[in-house]
Amino acid sequence: MMERLTRPLRRLFLSALVLLTAVAAFPVQAQQPAPQQKVMTVATRPAPPFVIKGDDGQWHGLAIDLWRDIARDRDIEYRLVETDLKGMVDGVADGRYDMSVGALTVTPQREAKVDFTHPFQSTGFGIVVGKAPPSWFLLLRNFFTWSFLQAVLALLGLLAVIGLLFWLAERRHNEAEFGGGTAKGIASGMWFSAVTMTTVGYGDKAPRSAAGKILALVWMFGAIIIISTFTGMIASSLTEGRLAGRITGPDDLTGATIGSIRGSAAEEWLDDRGLGFENEKSIADGLNAVRDGRIDAFVYDRPLLAYLMREGAAGKGLRLVPGTFGRQDYAFALPQDSAIREPINQSLLREIESTEWTNKLKQVLGKE
Repeated sequence: MMERLTRPLRRLFLSALVLLTAVAAFPVQAQQPAPQQKVMTVATRPAPPFVIKGDDGQWHGLAIDLWRDIARDRDIEYRLVETDLKGMVDGVADGRYDMSVGALTVTPQREAKVDFTHPFQSTGFGIVVGKAPPSWFLLLRNFFTWSFLQAVLALLGLLAVIGLLFWLAERRHNEAEFGGGTAKGIASGMWFSAVTMTTVGYGDKAPRSAAGKILALVWMFGAIIIISTFTGMIASSLTEGRLAGRITGPDDLTGATIGSIRGSAAEEWLDDRGLGFENEKSIADGLNAVRDGRIDAFVYDRPLLAYLMREGAAGKGLRLVPGTFGRQDYAFALPQDSAIREPINQSLLREIESTEWTNKLKQVLGKE
């Protein structure tokens, strides 16, 4: 009898024990915190109007605003960190950053290190040169340059030497035309030298001695070469500084002093064309170098140049050569084989195909 009663009690006890264990375990599981979403580290650098850092340290601009919309669409948490152009690529490649956002051009060299999203803006390179002054002003100004003065002094020195030789040869044989003292005789010799060189031939003076005639004959033929050389020197001095005004496209960059930024897509474009350049630290430095005459042209991304030259005094005394040269595609950089590349591309394409994005581009960039 006791054994029959013990078995149901034992079963009841075991059932109660299992139930209590389950109830005790439930609050523990419910108190477990939900896994936190990773905050992406997104690298960027100032490149107005695509990336602008305000005085308050806040970031905005075309590329930043586009990324914010994509991140909101994909429920992505992120923080922006500032780096340089090289760091935007190498930092993503070595894992320091999860992504780079800005005016970053897709190139074969960069593609070998990182993956890029679909391009959000296609553009090209621009060339900034100095504004050429009016031709009459430039001609008048170059009459007072050191190059022109050197050419004039060289000619006067040569005429003085030839005039001295004529005076030495004629002073005892032609007192009437080359006499009257040393200074007057040399001056007469210089006058005859100048008249002979320019083939004017007034006939007011002529050598009488054999030495004077031989010297005159040599001077006649030598003057042909000398006047050609001097004409070239004059032309060079008068056209000095007009190179910037003659640059109308990439073909005119040959022989010019060019500036750009090392490590940029513009460097690769210039290298492909066999053009060297002076390295400038920033776009502002490049524009100042053109304005100061240290370089003839500055080559960089056209939309960045156009925006800066429209803002404030950055474009004072400068001119952006009409036209867009080469090809650039701006995109976001991600690590190789990134799992979020496809979702980001889907959101990005929806954004850039919208009327809002088109209107924003026209408002900020205008007509390129």
